Amino acid sequence: MTVHLVHPGEGMAPWASWETLSRGREHPEPSHAYRGEYQRDRDRIIHSTAFRRLVYKTQVFVNHEGDHYRTRLTHSLEVAQIARTAARTLHLNEDLVEAICLAHDLGHTPFGHAGQDALNACMQPWGGFEHNLQSLRVVDELEERYAGFRGLNLTFETREGILKHSSKRNARELGELGRRFLDRRQPSLEAQLANLADEIAYNNHDVDDGLRAGLLTEDELAGVELFAEHWSGVRDENRHIGRRALIHETVRAMINEVVTDLVNHSRAALERAHPTDADEVRNRARSLIGFSRTTAKRHRELKSFLNKRLYRHERVMEMTEQATAVVTALFERFMSDVHAMPKSHAQRALQGQETDGDTGRARAVADYVAGMTDRYALSAYSRLVGESPDLEMRAQLMRDEHD
Repeated sequence: MTVHLVHPGEGMAPWASWETLSRGREHPEPSHAYRGEYQRDRDRIIHSTAFRRLVYKTQVFVNHEGDHYRTRLTHSLEVAQIARTAARTLHLNEDLVEAICLAHDLGHTPFGHAGQDALNACMQPWGGFEHNLQSLRVVDELEERYAGFRGLNLTFETREGILKHSSKRNARELGELGRRFLDRRQPSLEAQLANLADEIAYNNHDVDDGLRAGLLTEDELAGVELFAEHWSGVRDENRHIGRRALIHETVRAMINEVVTDLVNHSRAALERAHPTDADEVRNRARSLIGFSRTTAKRHRELKSFLNKRLYRHERVMEMTEQATAVVTALFERFMSDVHAMPKSHAQRALQGQETDGDTGRARAVADYVAGMTDRYALSAYSRLVGESPDLEMRAQLMRDEHD
């Protein structure tokens, strides 16, 4: 039976990423009968082990602090939803932008940015650690699912979008994928959009989670223009609904404002520039996807507020200190005794030692620690160090106070 391939790109703009013009995969594969190339990328990401682990990895609050806080998985889904909506309106490639969004945090450590910072500190003698590069490493090397190649063998365009930033040193090692960081050029429009959708999702949803946890209050947020304007309007129009619904409606209105501005401003920029294709987009020095100056300012104000009042909140910092101790202790233990890791990871560390010395050993240990979920890391710490970190007790207190 012949199945007609329906291209999601029908109706796409000329400057979108058309899969017929894709730079392809590192290992060539025959086309699928009824799935496009970026659909296949998305499907491989969703079916990957690393994607499943995101459900037990911290966004801001440690996973077991409560069932209603965002995790890396729910965050990735929310980023993809925002990006797909904007991509459809801008006539970009929805499948590609979704694949990028779903994969962008695959390399994140347990305990969020606290875990990343701790692992980066541990890895300083051997080149450091950065979750963005680790996400690329996951899809290029660490996933083991296919007979013909390591990793997921994703298309160039999806891998390009995953790699949001890179040092010049790392960029040189990445070949064509890293060239834009050396030439100061741009990725595809879909990659640009995924990057901003990530910011929109975590800024606005962290407001929701911070209020739920009791670490932020509406009075504090009244000094933030984007929140204050919508909170006042929603409250005036809906005096009959409860606090949780008011918060939801406010965050919803905030997201709608920012996404609408992003779409309108980006559409105008694209109409002015009118690039002929995706490669012309890449050759530009500045991004074509972005906010107006007014919305960018409001968005930055919210981001600054969250950095000062939520991410540096005393209770979040206490969690951060404990998470740092857990990740550091695990890394040091596995570096001193690779056989404390499962056999396959120990073998990879020993092979790395043979090939690249201590750098290879350390990178294999970092791969193992970065792949852990919050609860697995806590369990491993308790088993190997012989004590339970205060994270578990503090998390229980938060559940008791705010459930």
